[in-house]
Amino acid sequence: MKPLTTEKAIMMIERENILTFVFDKRKTKDEIKNEVEEVLEVKVEKIRTLIRNNKKYAYIKLKKDFLAIDLATKLGMM
Repeated sequence: MKPLTTEKAIMMIERENILTFVFDKRKTKDEIKNEVEEVLEVKVEKIRTLIRNNKKYAYIKLKKDFLAIDLATKLGMM
């Protein structure tokens, strides 16, 4: 699990409460959700994935109780 810190990813954090991570492309959405909830101690509302260039990008929307901007600051993304 590696956080993605592009300009688009930062805009998604601020506007939509979505974090973007790069995962191994063999991981399923359930495995990604469990890993994120355990490691980051948050609750996930929805996950969208995209496979491009042999990498899996996961767009993780957090529940309203958890702010993505606070978590991004804690992870050093911002």
